[in-house]
Parts: sequence; structure tokens; C-alpha cells
Amino acid sequence: MTETLRTPEARFAALPGYPFAPHYIDDLTGFAGLRIHYVDEGPRDARHTFLCLHGQPTWSYLYRRMIPAFVAAGARVVAPDLFGFGRSDKPSEEAWYTFTRHRDSLVAFVERLDLRGVTLVVQDWGGILGLTLPIDLPGRFDRLLIMNTAFGTGDAPLGDGFLAWRAWANKNPDMDLAKLMKRSCPHLSEAEAAAYAAPYPDSTYKTGVRRFPNLVPDHPEADGAALSRRAREWWQREWTGRSFMAIGATDPVLGPPVMQAIRKLIRDCPEPFVHPQAGHFAQEWGEEIAARALPALAG
Repeated sequence: MTETLRTPEARFAALPGYPFAPHYIDDLTGFAGLRIHYVDEGPRDARHTFLCLHGQPTWSYLYRRMIPAFVAAGARVVAPDLFGFGRSDKPSEEAWYTFTRHRDSLVAFVERLDLRGVTLVVQDWGGILGLTLPIDLPGRFDRLLIMNTAFGTGDAPLGDGFLAWRAWANKNPDMDLAKLMKRSCPHLSEAEAAAYAAPYPDSTYKTGVRRFPNLVPDHPEADGAALSRRAREWWQREWTGRSFMAIGATDPVLGPPVMQAIRKLIRDCPEPFVHPQAGHFAQEWGEEIAARALPALAG
């Protein structure tokens, strides 16, 4: 059985802009004994539940600028930390981290909380994984808020920008997350940038952070690729909900050209909102994105 690390709670004291109470589950189907953390704000019986999925190397702290706006609109907001990230447990073996395992954990999470009326909010790996969820969870999702992300279909070459990022991540296994986030989001305070590193007291806690760039499907038979192709077809042909796309314009990897192509794969997705200052981590400009998304999704 793989060793699992759990970040001490003291690491999460007084994080700026993140007053949300922690919630934990340790009985997900197929993951018994592993503890997953999630934010759960707003009324449990709300008509709409925003399911906010983060990517790499972030955690639910990324959504702190958007959660208050969604709650103020009367919604419930659920923002889990993927295993290996944030306040969730962190298996120490690299082989534990696979596309299928993380996708299965999200399916189990949605079923465990019995989430319905879901607005799927995704970016980065939150989209690579999250965009596959509705095909096997029918009737639960009715709206989409999509930011800089991709389908992991494995049938197109990965861009030079991503390949450079993956090579850099592999050469820097103890990556300085605060420095990385500050470089990507210059408006962050030092304390906010440091909050992204709070879950990782040392490099042994960063196995998932290190592993994820290597999990992006890069050929048609890669783990998750066939599932992602199914999802791509579903969004093109079967999606009937409302969609809103926001693009961080300065993202060098998943910026406007990539996102405009993805827009064509989502049935009836309207013209996107392109934020001129936002980068890959578009949620760090989340107040304005939420303010534009809410009325558009309400119709």
C-alpha cells in the first residue's frame, strides 16, 4: 500500500482571501481511507451548484475570488482539491497518479455528494478531467463555465509551449510554487503567492504536482485519450446546457487560439470573454469573469 502524506492543518492558517471552512470525505467509492478536501459554501438546497475544478499546480485556493460572487448569486459552491493537491491526501508514489484514477475520484465525489443542477467550472487539468464527467453522470450538469484548458484526446500534437513546460517541470521536481504563481500572476501579493505553496512543506509532498504534466495524453492510446475523445464528441453533439467561455489572453500555452478552437467543439458556445490581462490562471482575475458569467449563464 502506497504511503500517503497529509499536510498539517497549521499550514493553512490565515491564508489571505480564503476564509472557507474545510470539509473532508474519506469514504469515496474506490478510495476508502484517502481523505479528500473540499470547500462547500452557500445553501445546500440551491438550484445551482458550481463545481469548481482546479488544475496543476494549484488547489481550491485558486477559486477564492469567484466563490463569493457565486454564493451571492444564491448558488452552492463546491471546490474539491484533487488527491495530491491542497488539503487532500497526497500518495507518495508517482505511479499512483493516473488520468483514470483522478477522473474516477471526481466521478465518485460527485456521486457521494449527490450533486445536481451542476454548473461545471473548469480550467487547466480541471477541464482535462472535468470535461469528461458529464458523459457518465447524466442529468447532473446543466451549465458550463470554461477557462483556459483543453481536451486530452491524444490525437493532435502537443504544442511547443506545453512541451517546454513539461520539460521544465521534470527538471525542477521541487518547483518553487510561490515564485511560479507570482510570475504568472504579477498582481498577487507575496502572501497570496505563498498560499499556493502552503500544502507542500517539502518536496516529498509534491509528487502529484510533479506527475501531472506527464499525464497529459500525448498519443491516441494514452490513458484517458479515448475517454476524452468520447467527451469531445458528446460536447459537440449532445450538450444542451448554457455555456460561458472566458479566456486569459496572455496564456502562452492555452490562450486564445487554443480556446477558440475548443469553442467550436462545444455545442452553441457563444463568443468568449477575452480578458486582456489574465493569463493561464484566469481565476486570479475571477471577480470580473464571475461578474460576466453569471448573467450570461442565467440567460
